[in-house]
Amino acid sequence: MRFAHVFPTIDNTTTPLGYPLAIKFFTFFGLDEFWGSKAVGILAMLFIIVFTRKKRFYFSESIIVCSLFSFLSIFSFTMSEALILPFVFLFLYVADLIIDGRLEGGKALFYLSLSLIVLYNIRYSSLFFIGGTGLFGLVFFKRKYSRTFIISGIIAGVFVVLYKFLFIDYFNENYVHEALEIGLHPTSELLKELYEGLCTTFNPFIHIADPGSGRINYAIYGIGLVNILGMIYTFVKYKLSETETFFIFTGVSGIICSYFIQYFYSVNPIDYRLLAPFSLPLWLVYFKKLFGMADLKVYAVGFLSIISGMLFTWLSRGNYLENRKEIKQFLKSEKLDHVPVKYYLETAEDLDKVQVAELISTVNANTSLTYKPEDTLQRTTLTRYKVLQKMKIDRNKYQ
Repeated sequence: MRFAHVFPTIDNTTTPLGYPLAIKFFTFFGLDEFWGSKAVGILAMLFIIVFTRKKRFYFSESIIVCSLFSFLSIFSFTMSEALILPFVFLFLYVADLIIDGRLEGGKALFYLSLSLIVLYNIRYSSLFFIGGTGLFGLVFFKRKYSRTFIISGIIAGVFVVLYKFLFIDYFNENYVHEALEIGLHPTSELLKELYEGLCTTFNPFIHIADPGSGRINYAIYGIGLVNILGMIYTFVKYKLSETETFFIFTGVSGIICSYFIQYFYSVNPIDYRLLAPFSLPLWLVYFKKLFGMADLKVYAVGFLSIISGMLFTWLSRGNYLENRKEIKQFLKSEKLDHVPVKYYLETAEDLDKVQVAELISTVNANTSLTYKPEDTLQRTTLTRYKVLQKMKIDRNKYQ
């Protein structure tokens, strides 16, 4: 939101331009960055439904995917996954046209390369789609469309290199050097997080585990694990089309790369949000196979997911908008609602303090983090103590 607020000034390169510019677009219609991000999420979901229906491309499956509470949560976030999902559909659609022979030659090369480049301009993790596309062409080299996938992967790869030297290095020449660090986390920790992340990603009903490691986690991880085994069984038993093979190939390769990148690039632990672009094609194939076995009964999965989501929302009924209203009044009283604000943290892992910073940023998007204790002497630098000294945040144990 800060990126969108200060644009055309480029104040960081930790995120591509796509999502901030989408938020910025809606500010021209009178929305602030917070509500602009919500407009992006809503329109992204509606686009998927309208597009898949018009193109008759996994329409029934997309209805269920958009009904899964994990994906509904993503569309409500102020995070770039909300924007990338409709473009993943476009990418998969273009690949389907090429595999079926309905898009060939220069047009096929152009549209597939363009879709990969657009994805990268929304999330850097789309590099895994680029690699997966090129690798798919190499693995299935004898197929007539393989050259299109290989060359498109190369073209998108060249764009990534140019993007690094012409954009990232121009605004922050030390970004890549600072971001890469070998041996960030031990394998034992990463494997545990991978298991938990996969089980919540592929749990169609509950996508967040109890951080207190309660007994309910056995059920949450168990349902996810059973569903993963069901996916594997279904993909092995029932013949896959070439398009379905591509979907599974790119989805699995994206998940594998998401795991290994953690060894030298600092990212949040693997979860349903980070894996959403890569789990999406797997869900589509899975639901298509289930429709072949159970027909309309499959819609019950989406219905039950919405019901569980409503229950979860009711249990965690902290009034977020009321909190935002309180923050707005606080910033206005301190004359900090229209000036650049810093928020002091000792460490980014202190989630309670980070949540306060995020809440502030929904009102004043020009909010940045600082880790320098001396900055707290400035009037425009806030801390959790300074904020909660003058206002109360509505909390709940399910937050």
